[in-house]
Amino acid sequence: MLKTMPDKGELAKRMIAFARDLVRIPSLSGEEEAVAHRVAREMRDLAFDEVLLDPMGNVLGRIGSGEGPILLFDAHMDTVGVGDPDAWRFPPFGGEIADGRLYGRGAADMKGPLAAMVYGAHLFAREYRGRGTLYVAAVVQEEPKEGLALKVLLREMGIRPDFVVLGEPSDLAVKRGHRGRLEIRVTTYGRACHASTPWAGENALYAAAKVIFGVELLAPTLADDPVLGRGSIAVTHIHSFAASRNAIPDRVELYIDRRLTLGETEVKALADIRNILQKEGIRGEVVVPEYDVVSYTGYRVRGRESYPAWLLAEDHPFLRRVVHAVEGALGQRPTVGTWRFSTDGVYTMGELGIPTVGFGPGREQVAHTADESVSLRDLERAMGAYARIAEEVLTHAEESP
Repeated sequence: MLKTMPDKGELAKRMIAFARDLVRIPSLSGEEEAVAHRVAREMRDLAFDEVLLDPMGNVLGRIGSGEGPILLFDAHMDTVGVGDPDAWRFPPFGGEIADGRLYGRGAADMKGPLAAMVYGAHLFAREYRGRGTLYVAAVVQEEPKEGLALKVLLREMGIRPDFVVLGEPSDLAVKRGHRGRLEIRVTTYGRACHASTPWAGENALYAAAKVIFGVELLAPTLADDPVLGRGSIAVTHIHSFAASRNAIPDRVELYIDRRLTLGETEVKALADIRNILQKEGIRGEVVVPEYDVVSYTGYRVRGRESYPAWLLAEDHPFLRRVVHAVEGALGQRPTVGTWRFSTDGVYTMGELGIPTVGFGPGREQVAHTADESVSLRDLERAMGAYARIAEEVLTHAEESP
């Protein structure tokens, strides 16, 4: 526990040191154990009322009695891989600071925001401590399957938040939604033969090429929403199955990333792809694959790779409160918009209908890039904003904003 009550400047230094520690701990999806224990230790050092790890390995810190209203801060501990190490100027796990920025994998997405949330929650407890309860969730395996770990955490702990703030990088803007995400696996079938006599077989790769061309033609016809924008579609992976490189492949699998705007459905998206196969006379199948992995604790989770779009109304009282709190903390009114990528909001708002917004330091464009970084000043500003958001929402939850 804290032995003294440091001022905000000293608290910010501790928060940045914590963020650097997190960046220095590699935590690919499924390998978050070390970083989870580091997060739990920091929460305990900051005198959270309760700190728990659920069976999947998610970390949950509580400030308050557990009674309502309940506000949840959500962040994830896992990161994508480094990619080409030679593309980095700074070591990806060095946690180095240069020109007022913290560099390393996860600095913006989202170990920096996680550190700011943890310390923002502590600042709220120290300076405001309104009624209700604030939870800070640090979840695993968000990168490959957003929403699933948070679903496990809330179900295992028996918690139903009234409001949710996602800490994904937003460049200190407030986000109120994003398009949905659907992964589609298309399998085309052929007939194997020796490559020296290709006419004796049926090349599944040629069938796959027709599907790819059909997807390209489909893209500009997708629905468009005035807020979330147009749906999108892209072939992202292809794998050919053949006895050797001088054999005609009899099966090809290709994967499609389909972003669903408001009004689009999984049923319609799958039907569009099946229509391509039917039109071209292709033997094949179109399915939504299943995510099936074991967490670092040995907890097995499954779920279909389908995630709904969501959008909080621009006049929703929760959104107005968050904007008001951020404006008070930053001294300027934040912009309000939507994300291009997908988040845990697919579960909280997309499935459960819990009012959800996003706010975090870091720019969305640097996520998953070499030399990923986040501004130290923005980390400090976000820390204060998170405290103000908790105070605004929990103290005045039933008042008109």
